[in-house]
Amino acid sequence: MSNPAIDPTRTRMALELRHTSPLVGCRFDPTGRFVFASAQDNTIQRWELANQRKTALTGHRSWVRGLAFAGGKLLSADYTGQILVWPVESETPQPERILDAHRGWARAIAISPDGRLFATCGNDQLVKIWSATDFSLVRTLIGHDCHVYHVAFHPAGMHLVSTDLHGGTRVWNLENGDQVRSLDCSVLFRYDSTFRADHGGVRSMAFNRQGSLLACAGITNVSNAFAGVGNPAIALFDWRLGHRAELLRPAAAFQGTMWGVTFLPNGQVAGAAGGSGGSLWFWNPDQSASFHTLALPTNARDLHLHRDGRRLAIQFFDGAVRIYETA
Repeated sequence: MSNPAIDPTRTRMALELRHTSPLVGCRFDPTGRFVFASAQDNTIQRWELANQRKTALTGHRSWVRGLAFAGGKLLSADYTGQILVWPVESETPQPERILDAHRGWARAIAISPDGRLFATCGNDQLVKIWSATDFSLVRTLIGHDCHVYHVAFHPAGMHLVSTDLHGGTRVWNLENGDQVRSLDCSVLFRYDSTFRADHGGVRSMAFNRQGSLLACAGITNVSNAFAGVGNPAIALFDWRLGHRAELLRPAAAFQGTMWGVTFLPNGQVAGAAGGSGGSLWFWNPDQSASFHTLALPTNARDLHLHRDGRRLAIQFFDGAVRIYETA
């Protein structure tokens, strides 16, 4: 597990990038040159890391949560159900294509390991697979009975995982579109009988590099659905056996939702949450309690790992993207 280039206990903020509106999602581009963040003013902001130059991408009519990259293009999914396709490096980015992908929110986008396909999901209970070459619809996957919150491709490229508000997590065969099994992630969901409301759902998913573990981040122990009162958690699944191996929790009490999760190159897990402030935690995957906590300035709303495996981008409600180094 050791990696001399990574030491989570020495994690520090290395760079702060500012915008004037609260931020919703963030991603480094595959080259590692830029970081993109979506904002509540319906824009996407692009920062060049070398000089902090900021460029606005305008064209969405609502908030954007899903961000992904394929073939030198940025794909962004918004709450009207549209996917916009942008050139990553253009001086004045304009949408090259608009896909009417879902009825209601399009919540997430994932790119296949070979870059040939991308998957989307949304409030219409559908998962869709698209060609990343010509942006045609390849297949629609039907089976969820509530809002679909997230999608992720297995690193081997043969399966897609989708998960919904109730924690129903389905594994699909990409060759024929059949559902091959399901995983129980209901620990990240609760029906609040007082407010008669559902609350939960997987807010972020990540595989480790070997594809042997799947991490699903969200909220557990919900006691008040109206106020979102509960505790952040990460359900960790053994991919081969198909059952939950661990439920990762902060070592100290924290109220909020785990909005982002990733695996570090050494196999350790990082998760960021917002609620009663913000925190970044690190776990060994075989231990349920976090071994290190970094208090964050305010509520964190996403998390992404740079291609160098050392830097983490976290975007915040106060309009900042902060870059943290784990070395």
